Amino acid sequence: MTLLALALLPLLLLQAPAPADRTPAKVMSFHGADWLERADREEEQRPAEVFRAMHLKKGDVVADLGCGTGWFARRMARVVGSQGRVYAIDIQPEMLDLLRGYLEKERTLNVEPVLGTETDMKVAPGSLDWVLMVDVYHEFQQPKPMLESIRRSLKPTGKVALIEYRLDGTTAVHIRPEHRMSVDQVMAEWPPAGFRLVKTLEFLPTQRLFIFEAAR
Repeated sequence: MTLLALALLPLLLLQAPAPADRTPAKVMSFHGADWLERADREEEQRPAEVFRAMHLKKGDVVADLGCGTGWFARRMARVVGSQGRVYAIDIQPEMLDLLRGYLEKERTLNVEPVLGTETDMKVAPGSLDWVLMVDVYHEFQQPKPMLESIRRSLKPTGKVALIEYRLDGTTAVHIRPEHRMSVDQVMAEWPPAGFRLVKTLEFLPTQRLFIFEAAR
C-alpha cells in the first residue's frame, strides 16, 4: 500500500457506510430533559425549514413521536393552528409532565400528550397527516411493531418525517455513534416494514431528513 493510501485510510474508514445491522441505543432518560430545551437547538435543527419541507399546513393532524418535552410539538402546534391537532407521544410519563408544564406556560391548547408504549403509538388508525420523529427512532427497543403502529396511524395520504444524526461523515461526531444512523441502516428497516422513501434531504447541519409514505 502506498504512503498516500495509508494517509487516506482513516478518512475513508470514517466516511464508509456503517453496516445495516445495529443495536438500539438506550432510551434517553427524562433526567436529561434540559438538553432538549438547549439554547442552540433552533439554529441546529431549524424547525421552520423542517416544517416547510413537510409542507405542514393549517388544519393538519400530526404526531411528535418520542416527543420528550415537546420542543417540536409545541412549534408544530403554531403551524397547524387551532383547526389542527398535535399528538405529543412519549413512553416516559415524566417527559409528558414536563410537556404539560410548557403547554400551560405557553397557553398552547392544540397539543394532546399521549402515553405510548414501546410497540404502540396509542392513536387512532388512519388519523394522522404526519408523524414527526426527531433523534428518537434509533432508541426504539422494538422497532418492528412500532413501525407497524406508525403505518396504521397514517391517513391514505399521510407521511413520516424521520430525522436522525448522520452516522457517516464528520458533521455529527459530537454525538455518540449509537445515537446516529446511516442511510443503509434506515433503508434496511423501513422499506421491509411497508414504507416507501419519498426523498432524503440534507439541509440540516448535523442531521438527515427522510420522508416516507406507506407503500401501496
